Amino acid sequence: QVQLVESGGGLVQAGGSLRLSCAASGRTFSRYAMGWFRQAPGKEREFVAAITWSGGSTYYSDSVKGRFTISRDNAKNTVYLQMNSLKPEDTAVYYCAADQFTASVRPTEYEYWGQGTQVTVSS
Repeated sequence: QVQLVESGGGLVQAGGSLRLSCAASGRTFSRYAMGWFRQAPGKEREFVAAITWSGGSTYYSDSVKGRFTISRDNAKNTVYLQMNSLKPEDTAVYYCAADQFTASVRPTEYEYWGQGTQVTVSS
């Protein structure tokens, strides 16, 4: 079993940056692909970024490509989401998730989820 705890959210002005962290418990973190998703009020949860267990491959939604970077440190059991050039439309609760098999864009593929961290971007 994997437990996930996100941190690093907050309030930032448009054009600013934030780095989200997701700390995982459990010895098998390095075997899991990891993903970041977000959910804005009244909207469905949407894919943001994913990374394979080795960190060798990364995937991004079109809306964040070129602005966000996902990375992981398996020695620290942590995955990161560096968010630059933030826009008001990036405002959402951000969740990290663990997938035993693939770095999927579908939230239903992920077995474990964190509680989320709020990101608010003011214009």
